[in-house]
Amino acid sequence: MTKRMVATIAGLGLLATTMTACSTLVGAGVGAGTGAAVGAGTGYGAGKGALIGTGVGAAAGAIYGATKK
Repeated sequence: MTKRMVATIAGLGLLATTMTACSTLVGAGVGAGTGAAVGAGTGYGAGKGALIGTGVGAAAGAIYGATKK
């Protein structure tokens, strides 16, 4: 294999990884914001709500990214 071909394959692999991670990161961010708002509104605590929302949002984003390719 030539250096150019190896570089192309590596670049495409990194692009695919970035595109997959994008929905996970967006889900985590949206989940954290929503969880903080719900936690603060219900008296549970914004910090605890944000932590729970981050986990749930990241999981949902990962599932969405895996199924919508």
